[in-house]
Amino acid sequence: MSNPDAEYEANYDAFIAEIKQTGEVWGLCTDEDDWAVCASSAYEDTDVMPFWSSEAAAQAQCVGEWEVFHAQAIPLEEFLNDWLPGMHEDDVMVGPNWDENLEGLEVEPADVALELDDEVPEANA
Repeated sequence: MSNPDAEYEANYDAFIAEIKQTGEVWGLCTDEDDWAVCASSAYEDTDVMPFWSSEAAAQAQCVGEWEVFHAQAIPLEEFLNDWLPGMHEDDVMVGPNWDENLEGLEVEPADVALELDDEVPEANA
């Protein structure tokens, strides 16, 4: 039996490592510039915006009710400087490298920013 929590953690670790390496994040967007958002399964009245570390993984989600979306690259610098602070203000969580069932961790944007910002020393290091 697999442990979904461990799998979700691994997906998150891969997300951070891969976007640092490639310098881009992938979200799902419509031609009208509407971005994919899901209701949180962990927090009431909270939305989660899923992101992936590869175009293929993001594009794989664009089926069924999500076929109106397409994978859209976001430069990592823009994700770090604009998206994450805006999501934090709007109380929207990050869904990093969610699986094909759109399940995975729901992470605070500020926590993702800390993971990505190598200049910030880790607390209690």
